[in-house]
Amino acid sequence: MTACVPPTSNRKLAGNASARGLEVTSPLNSTHQKFLVLGRAGMDLYPDPPGIRTQDATQMTVSLGGSAANIAVALTRHGLQAALLTRVSDDAIGRFCINQLAHYGIDAQHVTPVGGEARNSLAVVESRIEDHQSVIYRNGAADFELTLTDVEQVDFDSFDAFASAGTALASEPSRSATFAAMERARAAGMPVIFDVDYRPYSWPSAAVAADVYSRASALCDIIVGNDDEFGFMAGGKHKGLAFARQLAQRQGRIVVYKMGEFGAITITPNGETRTGIFHVTALKPTGAGDAFMGGFLAGLTRDWPLHQAVLYGSAAAAIVVSKIGCAPAMPTSAELDDFMASHPGPTQIE
Repeated sequence: MTACVPPTSNRKLAGNASARGLEVTSPLNSTHQKFLVLGRAGMDLYPDPPGIRTQDATQMTVSLGGSAANIAVALTRHGLQAALLTRVSDDAIGRFCINQLAHYGIDAQHVTPVGGEARNSLAVVESRIEDHQSVIYRNGAADFELTLTDVEQVDFDSFDAFASAGTALASEPSRSATFAAMERARAAGMPVIFDVDYRPYSWPSAAVAADVYSRASALCDIIVGNDDEFGFMAGGKHKGLAFARQLAQRQGRIVVYKMGEFGAITITPNGETRTGIFHVTALKPTGAGDAFMGGFLAGLTRDWPLHQAVLYGSAAAAIVVSKIGCAPAMPTSAELDDFMASHPGPTQIE
């Protein structure tokens, strides 16, 4: 297996010159090996063969999906431990999700089936870039049924780090449960990691979402989102970067402001740096954010310099968009290292 060490002499992981002076004492390091991840697990359907439109498909492949579940898979691919905190529907789809979590080595003891009219998240995702369609069914979503009782039953002291996907904040009782989990994680001395993961269709309004996300961000040590997500929190996309910089002023906090093909800006109280992306022939646009989070956090848990961890996440994102599925496309550390050894390197950002 390829050694999981930062090849600091390799230009493919070399940081932008502005990375000098950026480093902070990361809230996440090699002492954090066991993650509790809060958020949804779902079923993804992919029209088969790749490239076909959903309306023309006669067969589909199926896999585990949902942003939190995908992040948990990404973490386990890098040798870390992950448990998922969520609810699933008490039916065949929910049981599929639980079985898939076990398949990927994710602890599902805090995944609670819920009956009644609640239904599991379901996504139909095309493996194509041109005229791409992703259709997501979230009516009566089971994961929004997560309760304070579910959170209270978790022994937070048995975990090293806590990560939450922002979608869990979109509805009650999940919103209150998520805030309670963040507070309990902080009380236990755990780093709190927040993937903004804004899905407008889940919220009553952008104003409500902006208020809730801003309150959640104040509780977190590492915040990762894209320019649209920071923009909506700030009241306009043109204000997003300034808002991200403001969030990063708290000592020890890391904010990653992603800009798609234009790379990312990583911001700390000590400064900021820009990093590029790894160009690939993309098969689909989905799954990149979850893969980035897994690779980025894995790099931090190896005590890598911050800009190297960001580039590791960027490489993971590149791999996932070039493959079918999200969870099954998450690369292992060995696959990611091989990719970086053979790739020309990230785009240079001035």
